[in-house]
Amino acid sequence: MGNKSSLLLREEEIAQIQEDTGFTPAQIERLYSRFTSLDRNDSGTLSREDFLRIPELAINPLCDRIVHSFFTDSNDDRVNFRQFMQVLARFRTIKRSKENKLNSREEKLRFAFRMYDLDDDESISKDELLNILHMMVGANISQDQLMSIAERTIMEADQAGDGKITFDDFCKALERTDVEKKMSIRFLN
Repeated sequence: MGNKSSLLLREEEIAQIQEDTGFTPAQIERLYSRFTSLDRNDSGTLSREDFLRIPELAINPLCDRIVHSFFTDSNDDRVNFRQFMQVLARFRTIKRSKENKLNSREEKLRFAFRMYDLDDDESISKDELLNILHMMVGANISQDQLMSIAERTIMEADQAGDGKITFDDFCKALERTDVEKKMSIRFLN
């Protein structure tokens, strides 16, 4: 079932992951246990299919985009534990006393931006925004209403007037949003 306890983390690995991500050793061990339970092949890596077995993720309308985010820094279709932890670190609550690059406001915004940037070209087009809106609301809103929302959003956020939202545009549009709280998950010890 992917729960090999012989694949335990060494103290130096825990210390390095703690340094990189800001998670406590107890959180790292708990997340490692979850990681190994998802690793059905005992390969030390997770596939896209492994992520899709997470019920809370499977029901999320942005499931495919969230799963995709775990693989952006992967050279293949597998994610190791460190890569897994680096993505999760972006959702840690920001502690002012402990600065961590992975869960800074900018990294949280960059993560959210990538959710919308479907073709990974560093900008969000009207079609990409429309696709994401459609994923989020399904058939609950008419295509005309979705188009109107997408056009208005592009018009309001696009600083250069080229019909696309850049990362800088995205940050400016969300400057009054408490991204730090909205993109944080409380990880249990």
